[in-house]
Amino acid sequence: MLGFSLLWSDQILMNKPRVADQIVEHIEQLILSGTLRPGDRLPAERVFCRQLSVSRPSLREALQKLAARQLVTTKRGGGTYITEALAQSLADPLLELIASSPGRLGDVLELRHAIESLAAHYAALRRTTADKSALRQSYKALITSHAQRDPSLEAQADADFHLVIAEASHNVVLVQVMRSLFALLHSSMRFSLENLYTHQPAIFDNLRDQHYHLLNAILNGDPEQARVASDNHINYVEKSLAEIDAARSPQANSHTHFSDTTLT
Repeated sequence: MLGFSLLWSDQILMNKPRVADQIVEHIEQLILSGTLRPGDRLPAERVFCRQLSVSRPSLREALQKLAARQLVTTKRGGGTYITEALAQSLADPLLELIASSPGRLGDVLELRHAIESLAAHYAALRRTTADKSALRQSYKALITSHAQRDPSLEAQADADFHLVIAEASHNVVLVQVMRSLFALLHSSMRFSLENLYTHQPAIFDNLRDQHYHLLNAILNGDPEQARVASDNHINYVEKSLAEIDAARSPQANSHTHFSDTTLT
C-alpha cells in the first residue's frame, strides 16, 4: 500500500505543470477573456512577480515562451506588450478589400445581425457588476462623442460600445471574432453615420434611444429583450440606409446592396 502511495505521488509530481507553463496559461486566459488586449503593456518584472507570487526566472521563461509564439513582444528598455497583431485576425488586405468594395458592406450588416444579437443575449445572462459599469461608461462616451460632430470619433465610440457588450457575454470566441472585425466595423459605421446625419439629421435621437434600450435590457438581465433591441437597432439602420440609397437611385431594386453605406 505504501509503495502504491509513493508511486501515485510520483505520478502527480510528474504531471504537475512547471511554474513557467502555469504563468503562460494564465496570461493566455487573460488574452482570451479580453482582460489583456493587443498593445497592452504587462506590469514591470518585479511587480508582475509579486502579483503572481513567482520567481523572476520562472516569469522570464514564461515570457520567452509567449514571445516565441508571438503573443507578446519585448521592446528594449520599454517593457513587454501583448502583440498588436493579435487584433488583426483577419488579414489587413482582406479588410481593406471589403472596406473598399461598397457592394460588400451590406454583408457586414448581415453578419452583425447574427453576432450582435447573440452577444446581447448572452451579455444579459452573464453580465457582472464590472460589466455593468463598463457598459454605462461606454454608452456615456457614445452620447458624448456625438456632440463633437466627428463621424470618425463617433464611429469609434459606437464600435467600442458594441465591443463592450461582446465582452460582457463572456464568450471568448465571440469576443475575438468581434475584435478581429473591429477595423471593418469602424469603417462601416463611419460611412453610416456620415450618410445618416447628412440625409436624416434628426436620426441621432432614434439611434440614442435604441442604444439606450439595448443597454437597459442587458443591465436588467433580460436576454430576450436584449436580442430584440439589438435586432431592432440593426433593422432600423438597414431600413434608413436603404431609403437613402433608393432616393439616390430610384431604379435600384430591393436586392441591391448598399452603395456606400452600412450599419451603425
